[in-house]
Amino acid sequence: MSTVISADWVLPVEGAPIERGAVAIEDGRIVAVATIDELGAGEHHPGAAIVPGFVNAHSHLEYAVYAGFGDGLEFAPWLELHMARKRRLDGDDMVAIARLGAAQCLASGITATGDASFSGAAATAMDELGLRGTVYLEAFGDELADDALRGRADSGRVRIGLSPHAPYSATPALYRACVETGRPIATHLAESAAEEEWLVHGGGPLSSFAHLFPPPLGETGIRALARAGVLGPQIVAAHCVTVDEEEIALLAENDVAVAHCPRSNALLGCGIAPLHELRAAGIRVGLGTDSPASTPSFDMFAELRAAVFAARARERRPDALSATEALELATLGSARALGLGDEVGSLVPGKHADLAVVSLDDSPYVPWEDPAAAVVFGGSPQSVTTTLVDGEARYERGGFRWQELKRSATSARSRMLAASGPVAASPR
Repeated sequence: MSTVISADWVLPVEGAPIERGAVAIEDGRIVAVATIDELGAGEHHPGAAIVPGFVNAHSHLEYAVYAGFGDGLEFAPWLELHMARKRRLDGDDMVAIARLGAAQCLASGITATGDASFSGAAATAMDELGLRGTVYLEAFGDELADDALRGRADSGRVRIGLSPHAPYSATPALYRACVETGRPIATHLAESAAEEEWLVHGGGPLSSFAHLFPPPLGETGIRALARAGVLGPQIVAAHCVTVDEEEIALLAENDVAVAHCPRSNALLGCGIAPLHELRAAGIRVGLGTDSPASTPSFDMFAELRAAVFAARARERRPDALSATEALELATLGSARALGLGDEVGSLVPGKHADLAVVSLDDSPYVPWEDPAAAVVFGGSPQSVTTTLVDGEARYERGGFRWQELKRSATSARSRMLAASGPVAASPR
């Protein structure tokens, strides 16, 4: 027997918005999307819109309490500070922080994420809280360790992948070893000018990490990985800020997906990724929040607005990215980037019933004119009333055990801030 959830608007993403829309759910899947007149009102949410659950193309749940660390520092010293403080945590700390991160994602209407995980704690947290996605276990250096998968296997909604961290911290040989496992891959590519300066010339701020990193490649990471023949459709590349026309063509030719993280790139002073050029090249692009280490939150609404602002500022055109296009970027676009486009990212029959109810009662965008603009420009985590994964409420406003989650995670943050003398660093 199906259940029905309805609202003032349903935004399927694949299809036009439906006024007085409803979604019918059965056995965790969407079975129909239509009007209230056709499906009935069921559980009705007045003053709200139903949207596909956001898909976070790039996150670090284990950094949920890292907000503000090193704000204003250049990329290299910022990285060094985070590497050092992270070494003050144990496994239990990382799970506690990742649980809070997963909860914050659900509270922002995020139902799936592609998470780069240093310890693997994100997989535990996502599985416990019901968040869907892929956890990419980070790898560094020049060879894949025997325990790289850390004893983890796909579990329910959570897939396990690998993340050769970046071309400055992982060799092409390590990328090849990761790709040869057949697992999904995520990496950081062309994030900053400092990265390019080190890889191409062996200089710049990252040279202070020479004792930790493999030797510079003599060319950019994208060119080196293309030359090594390891780029492919299973790879999601986060950032891609400092890319030129040839590198965009290489990404497109090899069907590498890109996770666009505008707030992180802006706050770290890395620049604005060429979103228009990436999309025009036919690259699968999704939207990612990155982590509170570089961005204050997992707030996908703030990320949506940042994507619009950055695209319009870069192109100097108010039509460079519309609210409708931004919403697609954070849902179906991200799902396709993560290889989940057939299962989530839009409200169509057959897909998982992953969705969010966004109330706009207190927004200046009601009465409604453009429901997509109302959600993108007027929404916030505080306006999310319900987040469903497989048709099951995984977050309901006012009903989450926030205090318990925050207490454990805040305790871990306090240990990172403690003055305990020099701490050995390791790559991020």
